[in-house]
Amino acid sequence: MPEAPPQDPPALHVEGLDVTYGRALSALRSVSLTVPPGAVVALLGANGAGKSTLLRALSGTLRLHRGTVTAGRVRYGGTTLDGRDPVAAVRAGVVQVPEGRRVFAGLTVEENLRTGGLGLSRREPALVREARDRVYGLFPVLAERGRQAAGLLSGGEQQMLAIGRALMAAPRLLLLDEPSLGLAPRMVVRIAEVIREINAQGTAVLLVEQNAGMALSLADHAYVLDVGEIRLSGPADELAQSDAVRRLYLGETTGDQGAA
Repeated sequence: MPEAPPQDPPALHVEGLDVTYGRALSALRSVSLTVPPGAVVALLGANGAGKSTLLRALSGTLRLHRGTVTAGRVRYGGTTLDGRDPVAAVRAGVVQVPEGRRVFAGLTVEENLRTGGLGLSRREPALVREARDRVYGLFPVLAERGRQAAGLLSGGEQQMLAIGRALMAAPRLLLLDEPSLGLAPRMVVRIAEVIREINAQGTAVLLVEQNAGMALSLADHAYVLDVGEIRLSGPADELAQSDAVRRLYLGETTGDQGAA
């Protein structure tokens, strides 16, 4: 019997998404974006713009923060994700690395990684081994410190562990929330290299990042979120050259500002 042809990687489609917290606080309004298969898409915006809210809506964790999708839809391939729980998102192949790393400090590195692979361990033990090999290939330091408590790792190593834990679920779309936050410049460069490598291995990435220079250097396409609404979007290299992005997110002056 011939083998079934491999399925094409799915795309993420967010269409007209509205999110509120409680009864009155509107966090997102008519947000639409697409993450094509195998792409890196950057989402830029100031603190409070709604970036983390959007990731929560995609990963199924919004209700844990008392948020509600009031309009619009989220589709990943043939799966509808709006209003679903985190288990449904992970099963669909969408996995989030939250802001602030949030590793289990009292567990070892190896135990943290096991928690990321719990959804696979009973059904596909071979996939767990494959995922662990992938993580240790990306982060050799984690292999060296497998029996060390995660709370004793440096900030950069904890970020590696947080990403590695997410990769244990074998995601097809990785949601990264501020992966460079609080890291030394040298570690920021390393995290950027890892994101490139993860993407080169076939995993799409939606990257929320205040380090706009890094994000735009990695991304194929980018969106700018401002007070809950998409204000700009386009190819990342084009947005990097726009006056608004250079002034607001890259810290550059434009035009004749400062001229005598």
